[in-house]
Amino acid sequence: MPREAISSNAIAPTGGPFSPAVRAGEFVFLSGQVAQLPTTGKLVAGDAAAQTEQIFKNLHAVLSAAGKTLADVVRVAVHLTDMKDFAQMNAVYARNFEPPYPARTTVAVAALPMGALVEIDLVAR
Repeated sequence: MPREAISSNAIAPTGGPFSPAVRAGEFVFLSGQVAQLPTTGKLVAGDAAAQTEQIFKNLHAVLSAAGKTLADVVRVAVHLTDMKDFAQMNAVYARNFEPPYPARTTVAVAALPMGALVEIDLVAR
């Protein structure tokens, strides 16, 4: 099955050897997004809620470049550096999805790129 890389000028350039998203068949796999501002590439200032808001802007931009929306998302993985931030992240998350909600996993990790508090990746179809 051929793969097609998908990118968007509405997000900061990637800092490594990966694509913001890859289409494979009917699925689009988005790489993890942290709260980078598209204009500067720096993390948005603020807490986990502010970072999650920016992450959803970034995810929306990449999904849009793939011809998809959040309504097409079937699977989400959330990575937090501290589970105390779960409620803040979850409140923003809940505002961005409608039932039926995508399947989701949330895990605590030791660290994230750029010192981010939250990273989210997803799969859409």
